[in-house]
Amino acid sequence: MANSSFNPETQTYNSPRPPIKLPTSFDLSLTSFIFQSTSSFPHQTALIDADSNETITFLQLQSLVSSLAYALRHRFHVAKHDVVLIVAPNSIHFPICFLAIVSIGAIATTANPSFTFNEISKQVKDCNPKLIITIPELYNKVNPFNVPLVFLSQSSTSPKCSYYSDIIKNYAEQALNSNNNVTQNDVAALMYSSGTTGTSKGVMLTHKNFIASTLNFTADQDRYMEGRNVCLCFLPMSHGFGTVLSLAQLRRGNVFFSMAKFGLEKVLGAIEKYKVTHMFVVPPVMIYIAKQGMMMKNKYDLWSLKQIISSAAPLSRDLIQTCSHILPHVEIFQGYGMTEACGKISLENPKEGSRLSGSTGTLMPLIQSKIVSVSTIKPLPPNQIGEIWIRGPTVTPGYFNNLEATKVGIDEEGWVHTGDLGYFDEQGQLFVVDRIKELIKCYGFQVAPAELEGLLLSHPDIDDAVVIPYPDVNVGEVPIAYVVRASNRTITEEDVKQFVANKVAHFKRLRTVTFVESVPRSVSGKILRRELIQKVRSKI
Repeated sequence: MANSSFNPETQTYNSPRPPIKLPTSFDLSLTSFIFQSTSSFPHQTALIDADSNETITFLQLQSLVSSLAYALRHRFHVAKHDVVLIVAPNSIHFPICFLAIVSIGAIATTANPSFTFNEISKQVKDCNPKLIITIPELYNKVNPFNVPLVFLSQSSTSPKCSYYSDIIKNYAEQALNSNNNVTQNDVAALMYSSGTTGTSKGVMLTHKNFIASTLNFTADQDRYMEGRNVCLCFLPMSHGFGTVLSLAQLRRGNVFFSMAKFGLEKVLGAIEKYKVTHMFVVPPVMIYIAKQGMMMKNKYDLWSLKQIISSAAPLSRDLIQTCSHILPHVEIFQGYGMTEACGKISLENPKEGSRLSGSTGTLMPLIQSKIVSVSTIKPLPPNQIGEIWIRGPTVTPGYFNNLEATKVGIDEEGWVHTGDLGYFDEQGQLFVVDRIKELIKCYGFQVAPAELEGLLLSHPDIDDAVVIPYPDVNVGEVPIAYVVRASNRTITEEDVKQFVANKVAHFKRLRTVTFVESVPRSVSGKILRRELIQKVRSKI
């Protein structure tokens, strides 16, 4: 079969999927775009909250977004280009806040609620938010920033701050003028990602990026004229994938079902009760299904479930086959994406092509790609491994306040150098086989070794350190460290692990610490991380 996606003249790969037409109106915000498409079914359910059982229709959603947007501008004096930080677990309030922020031309940024004060403070220092939206349980993490707070919920010990419920009640009859001078080229969000190199950076994503990505995300559902689907989301909406997932489902008129935290029995119960059709997961969830699914599946009616789509890290063919055996009526497949692409880059299509191939599928409709030789920097034809480059209307214009990182990661022609190694086969299927970049993928989250190494080197008893990934069947990879003790110091492995654990989120914690006499480095001083990884894995 000839490869219809590869152009030998330009040495680029294009999507074999049907093209998508983007809206041409320059002064179109993401919020306006989403509500344009949902105006024909105002009374249908838009959002369901698994934890509170609260439901919201599309008409109610639009009203809530408008009320909060009015309050942001007139009560909190949030102006265009101001940043508002959301630090909260999943709930149906999350997309309401996001859409309200971007509707007035302000910029939404999100942080994982499991982050420590130190991690959040780096982001706050970088983007200088004018307002923080959070929950009372996180008060101690965000209060020291001396930024006005809005709490999404109340508790018996809630401090005296502004509350989402009061704001909505007080501004229920208010509505902003629809003309907020927002254009497709305005930045809508800063999604912090470790990107292709180094520590966390703010990925600027425009209204156009999100509009294109929401259309891309559900392109196959539209293509095959599927009805209204029910999408279950327990992936953190604080992550770019979770945010785009919610927006894409709402744009299409699907039911978006929010769950704050994953639990297998809770998920299976929700599938049965709410007739969930689509579930987006990360590989650790697939491992849960593989290990416990057969025992539990007979307890629940799961026949509504049509698709399970995995992203964030590669799935093994064996794992997909095991899960397919447990849920034979469900299409299980995977995709590939990154924050810099505002979501998906490629996705398997279970209605076409081979199943259980181990590929990440074909390119999304609006994405172009090149495979570039790491040694010669020349584009490669099918079946040759190189760095994956991508380009398209979903791709970030750059990193916030970081011109140097932008120049390193995105070239003058708009190609993002992903740092991932892969290849396309003759059918246009993309296989992601390794990473040039030094990120560790743990529980689907990105862990930057440079961040942990910097933390280790801040300890007075540590002279040098290197952090590398170690394969873990349950979570993908875990960070492990090789540490050089300072002279005459007796710091222990447990001391080092606890020092790091006190300062980072759970998925960044070191699993083992090995003391060594020196860290392998090149003549220029660069850590020879790849050599160490190969040495460690040769002993597994």
